[in-house]
Amino acid sequence: MIEHDERGTTMNGVDPGRLDDQQLMKELETIHRTRHDTLLHGSNDALRVHNERMAQLEGEYLRRNPRRPVASGRTREGARDRTGSSAAPTTPPA
Repeated sequence: MIEHDERGTTMNGVDPGRLDDQQLMKELETIHRTRHDTLLHGSNDALRVHNERMAQLEGEYLRRNPRRPVASGRTREGARDRTGSSAAPTTPPA
């Protein structure tokens, strides 16, 4: 369970639901920018906290933007179109 203080902050930052849209985007940009270093050089505890915070922030973004635009190249079908292959991927021989 996440503990909150009287300002609505958690041990890992402000509750994402209390952030305005601009603050939420800034938090998302920061956490994505620090992701690689945390994965490579952070302790297991730091990585766990980073994962939890990223999930909170991303979940709040998705809650606020359920109809966000999705680029066709970011779908499976769009990725297949980029490679010029419409066939399903095959498994390489063992």
